[in-house]
Amino acid sequence: MPQQQDGLAGLTVLHMAQPVDGGVARVVADLVRAQVRAGARVVVGCPDPGARGRTRAPDPQMPAPDMLPEAAERAGARIVHWPAGRAPGPALPREVAAAARLVRAVGPDLLHLHSAKAGLAVRLAVRGRVPTVFQPHAWSFDAVGGATAAAARAWERYAARWADRVLCVSDAECRAGRRVGLRARWAVVRNGVDLARFRPTADRDAVRAALPALSDAGPDAPLVVCVGRLCPQKGQDVLLRAWPAVTAALPAARLVLVGDGPDHRRLLLGAPPGVLLAGAARDTVPWYQAADVVVLPSRWEGMALAPLEAMACGRAVVATDVSGAREGLHPVDAADCVVPVEDAAALSAALLRLLTDRPVRTAASLRALAQARDRHDGARAAADVAAVYREVLALPHPARARRLPR
Repeated sequence: MPQQQDGLAGLTVLHMAQPVDGGVARVVADLVRAQVRAGARVVVGCPDPGARGRTRAPDPQMPAPDMLPEAAERAGARIVHWPAGRAPGPALPREVAAAARLVRAVGPDLLHLHSAKAGLAVRLAVRGRVPTVFQPHAWSFDAVGGATAAAARAWERYAARWADRVLCVSDAECRAGRRVGLRARWAVVRNGVDLARFRPTADRDAVRAALPALSDAGPDAPLVVCVGRLCPQKGQDVLLRAWPAVTAALPAARLVLVGDGPDHRRLLLGAPPGVLLAGAARDTVPWYQAADVVVLPSRWEGMALAPLEAMACGRAVVATDVSGAREGLHPVDAADCVVPVEDAAALSAALLRLLTDRPVRTAASLRALAQARDRHDGARAAADVAAVYREVLALPHPARARRLPR
């Protein structure tokens, strides 16, 4: 039955996203699921994954994860394909025009734009004529440098006028936007995860035994897992530089990279002993449950989902000091388990501290589970997003024309 108290029943919500995999896609799919249950008519505009090929799954027993169109459709959304590439380029005018046509066809009560590319193309197409929430999921200017970063900052400052709310996933992400001069109407809703799905296991040995990729690792082998797209943002190259110091102290230790992406071949060729690239996984829960420690060595984030998912599975986490990391972890662990970005020595030291001291690791795992349940419940996050929608829809918009330019 629709949850009338959410205030979404009967509304048409259009989510626009360029990424069709990874954390952004999971956030969108979770929101779709909650909004459909609340009685909204939900449409998702995103690229067709088949147009550029799907994420590879090197292990045939580890099928590729659902792409956003599949997950959102299964959650009850209508899918409309929006041809858009990851980076701005010569195709941008066509992407803007396609976005304008899509918005006209759907006629949404509210637009929710996810990540930099949708924020760029759709805000250019709509220019504030439809109530709009923009969610950067990490700022575009954090991903680049020099003149490109300056241009990205200038764009975000200009385009903030075309969002009724800029929705950040962490206070740190919001502060980063303010720091570069964005004058936006801000809202912060920290990322949450499905606590019914991501949960501890009572039998870690059985979980490990069921993962064929771990067949050569003993049941007591220290296991570190990194879940994320294989790309420069996620920093797996730094983790591989840190790993030899771990195996020097713990020769039996194993590191598993779960995910796929453009850096797969480069990481595979540069992987030291004790490292396994497991490929993309449809279900990452067993990997979290099998791990002793979960690590995410990102170069930038808004608030990464992988650490929150690991915490909900009762696992200790090591992360780099990017936006959202200190907010996500328990304060005690934020002090000890958050390390400087690109600091391989600090990363290996934090991993060794947890791997070699079981009481310390157990205490961190218990704090992580409590923190996830207290602050990162996906149902609560969806309700908080619904509250942002209600605030936006309550705003007076007397000058706003509902008809978009052709």
